[in-house]
Amino acid sequence: MGSTTSPQNPSTSGPVPTLTVVIPAYNEISTIADVLERVQNVPIIKEIIVIDDGSTDGTREFLKNLAIAGPVANFRAHTNSTGSDESYSNELRFIFQEKNRGKGAALRRGFQQARGEIVIIQDADLELDPREYPRLIGPIQQGVADVVYGSRFLGKHREGVPVSRYLANKGLTLASNLCTGLNLTDVWTGYKTFRRDILQQIHLREDRFAFEAEITAKIARSGCRVHEVPVSYACRGYAEGKKISWKDSIRGIWSTFRYSAFS
Repeated sequence: MGSTTSPQNPSTSGPVPTLTVVIPAYNEISTIADVLERVQNVPIIKEIIVIDDGSTDGTREFLKNLAIAGPVANFRAHTNSTGSDESYSNELRFIFQEKNRGKGAALRRGFQQARGEIVIIQDADLELDPREYPRLIGPIQQGVADVVYGSRFLGKHREGVPVSRYLANKGLTLASNLCTGLNLTDVWTGYKTFRRDILQQIHLREDRFAFEAEITAKIARSGCRVHEVPVSYACRGYAEGKKISWKDSIRGIWSTFRYSAFS
């Protein structure tokens, strides 16, 4: 079983895992169990950090019960003895935000706890496939990249993505490329992979989906080597729990300009 940690001071006991998977979750009761099982089944030495961002649909209760009681696949977890808001085993940890603060805020909590040599973001829905982790971490392990984005559009058509969402993504990506000098096809992809030492040097501020624009701008300013690899994508609609909105797009454009010009 794991040892006690705090949000600012992750445990350094035990071997360093190859990969930390950070999973922000908000109202994903219909998919969270499947996502955890699929992530666990990836044959890579890893730790998994799940951040519940104030869910109200049963996700929070599911994760707390898992933390106390037992397995998804062969993993076990327990509530730590300090009475803090974290519980964990050697490879699966949970953080419970007191209230919903947004994807960016949840990711910051997870990044603070990461111990793996490489950190990957995994959304708690079923749009992206964890079996593609080897493709995402390969360029970093080979020493040719510091950051890898999994593009839903690289070398292929929109494949079931609604026209309005596809065009919005293209516009946001174009704005980002013009400001950052990068040549990406999918800035707002959920699959972003980082060398941990690089990631933990970047000060992040955005609490919600504008995190995507902020991290890209700051990575570009830092001079990191950024690669894209194609990933598969199973698009879901708002009726199925999609949460990003046009307001997030506006905030994303503003964040692109802001963080490209100023740190």
